[in-house]
Amino acid sequence: MPGTPLSSSARLSRRTALRGVAVAGTVGLGLTACSPEDGGSAAAPSVPVDLGSAEDVPKGGAKLYNDENVVVSRAEDGTYKAFSTVCTHAGCPIRMLKGTELTCNCHGSKFDATTGKVLHEPATVPLTELKAKAEGGKLIVSP
Repeated sequence: MPGTPLSSSARLSRRTALRGVAVAGTVGLGLTACSPEDGGSAAAPSVPVDLGSAEDVPKGGAKLYNDENVVVSRAEDGTYKAFSTVCTHAGCPIRMLKGTELTCNCHGSKFDATTGKVLHEPATVPLTELKAKAEGGKLIVSP
């Protein structure tokens, strides 16, 4: 009823209300951190993709292609391997590569960019392998 004073137990203090908003905001941020950045689901290439110069991937190293959700490694003998960089734990796109170690920024899963194997949980399933080949100096990756 308008104008009727509330009892002290029924009043919502400003501090309590702001705490509730802060907690709700924190929970919301945590949930969005588990989702792909663009709001949709992250996906590896479903058709062949030209990643550019095959020489961009160093021998004995790896290169991350964020726009395509792909990592490509190159062995010392010059052979290429490619993997999807969609984390097998929660579907987040992996955006961190240090040397040949990939780290998912959602939950900290780590993968070997040369084998796709899980190095650190919570992921337990290896990355999906893709086909990679150098053709006319270009690096082509396909499902």
